[in-house]
Amino acid sequence: MAATRTPQTSVPAGSRPRLLLLDGHSLAYRAFYALKEASMSTATGQPTQAVYGFTSMLVNVLRDEAPTHLGVAFDVSRQSFRTEEFPDYKANRSETPEEFKGQVELIVEELTAMGVPTMRVAGFEADDVIATLATRAAAEGFEVLILTGDRDALQLVTPDVTVLYPMMGVSKLHRFTPDAVEEKYGLTPAQYPDFAALRGDPSDNLPGIPKVGEKTAAKWIREFGSFAELVARADEVKGQAGQNLRDNLDNVQLNRRLTELVRDVELDVTPTDLERKPFDREAVEVVLDALEFRNAGFRERLWAVDPGAVVAVAEPEPGFEMDTTVVAPGALAEWLAEHAAGAERTGLAVDGSWGRGTGEVKGLAFAAADGSAAFVDPLTMDAGDDAALAAWLADPRRTKAVHDAKGPILALAARGWALWGITSDTALGAYLVLPGQRSFALEGLVERFLGRELRVDAGGSGDGQLALDMSDEADAEPGAALMLAARAVVDLAAALDTELAAKGGLELLRDMELPLLPVLAHMEQMGIAADLPYLERLREQFAAAVKQATEEAHAAVGHEFNLGSPKQLQEILFTELGLPKTKKIKTGFTTDADALTWLATQTDNELPVILLRHRDQTRLRTTVEGLIKTVADDARIHTTFNQTVAATGRLSSQDPNLQNIPIRTEEGRLIRRAFVVGEGFEGLLTADYSQIELRIMAHLSQDTALIEAFTSGEDLHSTMAAQVFSVAPEAVDHGLRSKIKAMSYGLAYGLSAFGLSQQLDIEPAEARGLMETYFERFGGVRDYLHKVVEEARQTGYTETVFGRRRYLPDLTSDNRQRREMAERMALNAPIQGSAADIVKVAMLAVDRAMREEKLASRILLQVHDELVLEVAPGERERLETLVRREMAGAYPLRAPLDVSVGFGANWEDAGH
Repeated sequence: MAATRTPQTSVPAGSRPRLLLLDGHSLAYRAFYALKEASMSTATGQPTQAVYGFTSMLVNVLRDEAPTHLGVAFDVSRQSFRTEEFPDYKANRSETPEEFKGQVELIVEELTAMGVPTMRVAGFEADDVIATLATRAAAEGFEVLILTGDRDALQLVTPDVTVLYPMMGVSKLHRFTPDAVEEKYGLTPAQYPDFAALRGDPSDNLPGIPKVGEKTAAKWIREFGSFAELVARADEVKGQAGQNLRDNLDNVQLNRRLTELVRDVELDVTPTDLERKPFDREAVEVVLDALEFRNAGFRERLWAVDPGAVVAVAEPEPGFEMDTTVVAPGALAEWLAEHAAGAERTGLAVDGSWGRGTGEVKGLAFAAADGSAAFVDPLTMDAGDDAALAAWLADPRRTKAVHDAKGPILALAARGWALWGITSDTALGAYLVLPGQRSFALEGLVERFLGRELRVDAGGSGDGQLALDMSDEADAEPGAALMLAARAVVDLAAALDTELAAKGGLELLRDMELPLLPVLAHMEQMGIAADLPYLERLREQFAAAVKQATEEAHAAVGHEFNLGSPKQLQEILFTELGLPKTKKIKTGFTTDADALTWLATQTDNELPVILLRHRDQTRLRTTVEGLIKTVADDARIHTTFNQTVAATGRLSSQDPNLQNIPIRTEEGRLIRRAFVVGEGFEGLLTADYSQIELRIMAHLSQDTALIEAFTSGEDLHSTMAAQVFSVAPEAVDHGLRSKIKAMSYGLAYGLSAFGLSQQLDIEPAEARGLMETYFERFGGVRDYLHKVVEEARQTGYTETVFGRRRYLPDLTSDNRQRREMAERMALNAPIQGSAADIVKVAMLAVDRAMREEKLASRILLQVHDELVLEVAPGERERLETLVRREMAGAYPLRAPLDVSVGFGANWEDAGH
């Protein structure tokens, strides 16, 4: 069997070479403004709209035009020979938007990884470089395409040179051939710079002629034949327009010199040097990961135009070699004994569905170390097959490699089969190698780490279904695709083991992430009981609050309006009511939550407060509606826990996301009351760590004063406040305690002095002074925070107490915004990541101890740093002792872990 490749459209042998030239800055700006409202940025705060839009445009034109040669020209700066002749050239252009800065460098980095030549020449603009290459290429027999947003390039159009001009942002291109230029302007391409000189160009700050527009300019060029002839016979032009021409001859002649593109720039490359080369896919993946472009479709479109993907021969190269078998009824035990009974790892792939506490198995495939692969259809299995398969799946000595194993565990469990002996989950392994990546689909990983290709159709009938489409092998035997997946997983597991061994992540995979799989799967199976009638009453309560806020808003304004329409809110707030203007955005003045909060402090008008309340109640109603939809037939909510989402190692949940439920608000507490003890159980027990981030910071910094503050037995924040402000502990009031609490947690999350000032509503200078005073008392913390950033800058990553790495390439970025965001991440990643790892170790320890003591109680949820357990009758005291002991012993911090425990009939009452 083989993984197939689809050949890319290419220029037939013997046809003319086709050179595509791009104006990098012009297209980057267009892409930026086309996607400006998309709010695309990395976790470090670096905007990426221009990079994404530019890449999309490039991919589309490569796909549609299939050039054989490719190059991208960039401006060096705004300084060129044109500014030397005319200092005000382009001087009217606004300052480069802050969000755009740094994106051109990212585009160049991406192009370099793709093997695309980039060109810059001091003293000249990108247009001049393109004009030079286009002229030379046409003379050498090339067909030339120029992709640019600058109409000055139209002067280059010939039967051999076509300009592709972006329309409608970046999604549509207009082809300017000689006929198209003449149809648009009534002029030849050679006459275009004459016309442009007369018209002027506000974008370049080139003055036009008063009362002379495009129609008049074009008419004069057609009438006189050329700009030079028009100037020579300027006295023949009648009327006021003629007089204006004569009065502005110096300007238009300057325009004409500046508009003419240079076609003989001295370059280090020739058109032939621009032949397309295969991508360095590993380098491209690194760039895409850093940019956090997580859309699998985006990457697929990019790989589709990789010149290295072009297959010159008719038959595709084989992807994987294996001897395949469709197991006949009654023969599974024999196949497993012959091929999958040894100690070597067997690949396992499951076709099925899972979710909401249910699952289904439609097929299983095995790939053995000896190159054999087998497929079994559960519908055709007899009792002997069932028993043999159940025994093999549950045998921990039969080691297995599985991709994204939690889903298969759940699907198999629904059939009554337990899955043990997983020594590699290739999704988890890839996550530990690439913690900043967000997509860990099997086909992408196989291509990245093995250099092979699986064709995958993500469709399916159930949550998490895997369906590999082998449509190019229509006559393939049943289960061929699933056997291919199982075979690929074996090789991928080996490759990832090598990567993890080099990066120190092998122990994390085997000792933490893999053992957590069955624990999380069991938690998802169990779910947590929900009081559906209570949730429905709560929804009505929030809906009534939304309606009331709507009516109050209408009354405050004096007429009805749509509270969810930013446009209407702008009109009412800033025009009708004349409230102070907020931050200017593309569509007017912002009406987001921060803006409304600011307006509420700047005016006595009640509307901003009403709008904020309306949004809060709407959000709460939406949250409750989402919970109602997820209540399964067993009256329980089964969330899905994710191990591969957060780069810090924290677990996340979805469908529903239980981490979104407010903890400290009264409304949030109302929602938590809906999560109740299930039938046959005594109550819910909650347990979490007290101030775990600060304890980890004390441990990592080894600050003696901070460690003593924890071990003194007094209120931590009051003790710290007394030390910082040099007052007796009893003199610490709520305000001083709040400042120190905000400071301590802020430092653990990389908070700046400005951020602290915003949080405490104080002046930045006061916040800075507060931080300096804090560091005078806790110098070990200051030294640690400085050291961790500098070490990460040298190594490229931070580490948790368990060795989990967080890679931060932006620490050495020339872009200040990206670098500073990376520095804040370097401050908090070891602390947040260590907390996440400790919670995972605690879950494993609690689960193991409960099984050893044969308790019927069970872990249901892990949210933030909290565990929620369902307590079986008569087990409360034993369970509480067990949970305290195992959680407190999860890791030996210098400021020992402290566990708080609560018990109640619902999640809120069990709080502490």
